[in-house]
Amino acid sequence: MKKLFTILFIGLASLAINAQDKVAKIEFKSDTVDYGTVEKGSNGVRVFEFTNTGNAPLIITNVTSSCGCTIPKKPEGPILPGKTGEIEVKYDTNRVNPIRKTITVISNAETPTVALKIKGEVIDTKNANVLDKTKKSIVQQ
Repeated sequence: MKKLFTILFIGLASLAINAQDKVAKIEFKSDTVDYGTVEKGSNGVRVFEFTNTGNAPLIITNVTSSCGCTIPKKPEGPILPGKTGEIEVKYDTNRVNPIRKTITVISNAETPTVALKIKGEVIDTKNANVLDKTKKSIVQQ
């Protein structure tokens, strides 16, 4: 009877050890998306691509932005080992300003919290033309 318990204990212990060896890992192609200079009202959707380089399914539980002007969208289901996924980010390009925002990704990965960045600048070409004309007329005077 003792041998049976010993064998069961060793078997369960080895299963627990193997389960601990399985871990998801998230690796992004790039941790920064550069919008460059975009016009007011243009398409503000960009994508962060990543791969699960671990040996367990990757589950992204939450994706948040540092500002309400940026709306991130996380994958719905788990990302299996070796597979890729995307986090879609939509910036409100009706806001004429430089873009400097952080997207925080929470998952079951070995590194559970990852900070991603978006940067760029939104310009209003209609107002830019008015400013250029004003500058030219001031210089000519």
